[in-house]
Amino acid sequence: MKNDKMKNQYRVNEQIRAREVRVVSDDGAMVMPTRQALDMAHQQGVDLVEISPNAQPPVCRIIDYSKFLYQQKKRQKELKQKQVKQEVKEIRFGPQTDEHDYQFKLKHAIEFLEEGNKVRAYVFFRGRSILFKEQGEVLLLRFANDLEEYGKVEQLPKLEGKKMFLYMAPKKAGVVKKSQQKRDNERREAEAKEAAKAEDEAKASQNGLFANIKGGEDILKKLKDE
Repeated sequence: MKNDKMKNQYRVNEQIRAREVRVVSDDGAMVMPTRQALDMAHQQGVDLVEISPNAQPPVCRIIDYSKFLYQQKKRQKELKQKQVKQEVKEIRFGPQTDEHDYQFKLKHAIEFLEEGNKVRAYVFFRGRSILFKEQGEVLLLRFANDLEEYGKVEQLPKLEGKKMFLYMAPKKAGVVKKSQQKRDNERREAEAKEAAKAEDEAKASQNGLFANIKGGEDILKKLKDE
């Protein structure tokens, strides 16, 4: 079904209605009558594919249509993989949050923004604590200031019911967070490379040492045989 939808996006061969087309290739582009372009495609045993119908004249490629669809599907898949799914992560404060709790939540907010997610921080006023709304606003403004390096403010502190919200977005595009297993594998590979490097350096040093003393090569050979 998905392939059928993609096929219907492009006109091919006799479906192309324009009198002339611009045929693009690795060598450049050339405007020619559509019939001439069709003849060229048929001679090569491939298709004439209209890739930009709104251009004047329409842009076409001479290519095997199945191969063209495969390339388009592959390109879309690669673009999708590069895109980072952005989520909104919540950070909750009380109007009298202590310093330790504040620093703990600040650290999490930095991680969220570095991963490319948005942060919605809010202060929840329970009961009579609504009297401390100015204190909550000061806390959120401090929070935004401490995150200035990692994110930008989308909405300044705003009271909505019993909650005061602050919205922040990442400054940089997010990166896909590596799994613990992948990080462990990379660490083991790095350690193995370091060990191999150290071993090579030790061998080189030993070879140099024995080469500088009388009969050193014979001693080295004997040690290797053992």
